[in-house]
Amino acid sequence: MLGSQLAENQDAALPADLFDRNPDPALDELTELAAVLSGADYAYIGWADYSRLWFKSRYGFKAGDQPRATTACQWTIEKGTPMLVGNAGEDTRFPPEGIPLTGAKPCLSYAGTPLISSSQQVVGTLAVLARNPGQFKPEHLTLLEVLGRQVMTRLELYSRIRGQEQAQRARMRTERSLAIERCFVAATLDSIPALVAVLDTAGRMVRMNAPCAQLTGLTQASAVGRPFVEVVLEEDDRAWVAAKLGEAAAGQSAGPHETVWRTAGGQTRRISWTLRPLQGPNSEIQYLIVSGQDVTDQRKMEEALLSSEARYREMVEHSLGFVFTCSMDGWLTSLNAFTAETLGYRAEDLVGRVVTDLTDAAGAAVFQDCLRTLETQDEWQGALPLRRSDGAYRRIAFRSHRMQLPGEQPFVLNHGIDVTEQYEAAEALHLATHQRELILESVGDGIYGIDLDGKLTFINEAGAHALGYTPEELAGSDVHEMIHHSHADGTPYSKSTSPILQALRRAEPIRMRDEVFWRKDGAAIPVEYSANPLFEDGRISGMVVAFQDVSERRRLEKMKDEFISTVSHELRTPLTSLRASLGLIASGSLDKRPEKQRQMIDLAIGNCDRLIRLVNDILDFDSVEKGRLPLHRRPVEAVDLLRRAADIAHGAATERHIGFRIEATPALVFADEERVLQVLSELVTNAIKFSPPETTIRLAAQPAGTNAAGGSEVCFIVEDQGRGIAPEKLERIFERFQQGDASDSRALGGTGLGLALARSIVEQHGGHMWAESTPGKGSRFLFTLPAASGAEAK
Repeated sequence: MLGSQLAENQDAALPADLFDRNPDPALDELTELAAVLSGADYAYIGWADYSRLWFKSRYGFKAGDQPRATTACQWTIEKGTPMLVGNAGEDTRFPPEGIPLTGAKPCLSYAGTPLISSSQQVVGTLAVLARNPGQFKPEHLTLLEVLGRQVMTRLELYSRIRGQEQAQRARMRTERSLAIERCFVAATLDSIPALVAVLDTAGRMVRMNAPCAQLTGLTQASAVGRPFVEVVLEEDDRAWVAAKLGEAAAGQSAGPHETVWRTAGGQTRRISWTLRPLQGPNSEIQYLIVSGQDVTDQRKMEEALLSSEARYREMVEHSLGFVFTCSMDGWLTSLNAFTAETLGYRAEDLVGRVVTDLTDAAGAAVFQDCLRTLETQDEWQGALPLRRSDGAYRRIAFRSHRMQLPGEQPFVLNHGIDVTEQYEAAEALHLATHQRELILESVGDGIYGIDLDGKLTFINEAGAHALGYTPEELAGSDVHEMIHHSHADGTPYSKSTSPILQALRRAEPIRMRDEVFWRKDGAAIPVEYSANPLFEDGRISGMVVAFQDVSERRRLEKMKDEFISTVSHELRTPLTSLRASLGLIASGSLDKRPEKQRQMIDLAIGNCDRLIRLVNDILDFDSVEKGRLPLHRRPVEAVDLLRRAADIAHGAATERHIGFRIEATPALVFADEERVLQVLSELVTNAIKFSPPETTIRLAAQPAGTNAAGGSEVCFIVEDQGRGIAPEKLERIFERFQQGDASDSRALGGTGLGLALARSIVEQHGGHMWAESTPGKGSRFLFTLPAASGAEAK
């Protein structure tokens, strides 16, 4: 059935390039004619594939294609016969609004005929559509069938024309290829240095290449048709060469042979040549190819080489270097007396042994690499350890050449010199240099060297890093210009006043404190350094400078001074108050005023508690730093911890007219209850210190997701409504001896250890602590603790 043979793509009898969508005026006229004669609103010629209908020609719309399943042509193509649809709205195959057409309004009338090729395959459709029902009659189908045959006739005409054009082009390409091939063969023969002559089976010359014509003095015209053996060869060689030509005409190759050929000037040249038959398409011998090479000069050189061989052999035997030959497999074939004597052998004891027998495993691998290299290259250079008869090794530097003599297998000629002493000295120098580099890189201080011009000769990684450079960036630079050596106050040294360069000129060591070097990024670093002169052969050759960045030391010294000052103040204040209170009580002046005496006792007790807290903070911080702070963990309700912290601080908060608001989601934490209370008390105490009266401190606890180990966490929050903390100090306040404001240690008391200790306790629990703040709007201190698991809660 024709419907089962629908065009899956296009008809193989028609060229694929006919089924494109490029405009075709002739087809456009047929499409327009179909629309006008049938009174259609739209008309098109479309090519069908398995999923779409591609519009080659269209009338009344501009779309390029449409899904095949949505067109009425789907049914025309499947049946392979013309189809008429009077009212698509009443046809169940189509939507109620009509037949869809991309880029146009739905149509109710349709008439279409399949486009059938000469091989009876449906390749597309010619169709007309109208928006009104009943627009088309059976006679319109007849009209479309006539026009459809015209479309296919035109396509087949295109196909025949293109077939003829392609055949014409193929014939022209073939002729052009043959001409190019003939020219290529001729050019190739003329360009190769070999002598080539083409003969027929009777031995007459057909052509010769340019080198052959130049050698013989013949032209192409004078050579064609003449017997090769009579024109080119000497009389003594003609008979046996003619016999070889006869054998070649029978299909047998010959050569290489060497004969004398006549040349243009009446001279002769010695030629090495071969003879090969050349078969034609029917396997018959059509031509004989003579190819040769002028070996006259080579033979003269060989004769000269043979005549001088004895002299060279004598020279080699008396040479004071290693000279030996070996096969391409590494077998020793000859060696001079010096080689044998140096290795502690007789020459005859070594001939026939493998070179790798005289070296270690690493040397054997190197020599095998030498042999592999010489398979493709003419020379190799390297060094081998050769073992003497007494077991000692000598380091020999070799240069090896691949040699090829006529008629012989290639071999290796080796020349070497003993470099054992130089090698050992170089190894010692390399070891010393490597040790020096290891020492320089292992030192934490910066170390660099300069020459007499102040140019950098070396610098270790620590020194380059301290200055913000890489060693490569500083190599060979003027160090004074790079680091801008300055006084402690930043005043720069000139080259004439630089202590390092002055010491270099005086050739004496110096040691300096409170100096400044400048980094690549423009930052100043305080340094201490020592510079010592380098001497070579009793003369100064440069300086070595060892410097240390003392920024951290200065910072620690400042922190120590601040701590001593703060702790002294914290100790002196309660001690002074305590001494005064006890003094008044001891003097008896308050015996008659018991309420005042009680007040003095409470004051003394309070100051004792303050001293105890100070000492405990210092001892606890020391224990945390050394990892000796014990933790007694158990499940604890987060809200209970918040309430206890609020109860502890209730008195101090009441004095400041500050309230607490507790917000807590039920949650258990696995922690040391007393240590967590210590953390909360520190945060709440700070919040009270920095909160104005009539404000509220918020204490909260809530789930905080999971930590890095995958366990759940609870987040605690202490939020005040105080003055806030500057953004740049949010992290610094957790450092030792640091407070949000330097004046706080005096005005509000404290050693600056509280927050550092609190963070350390939290981190020892496996949590972390941080602060958030907006200046003028209060601060939030947050920390996390691991939540108690089900097993821990039980």
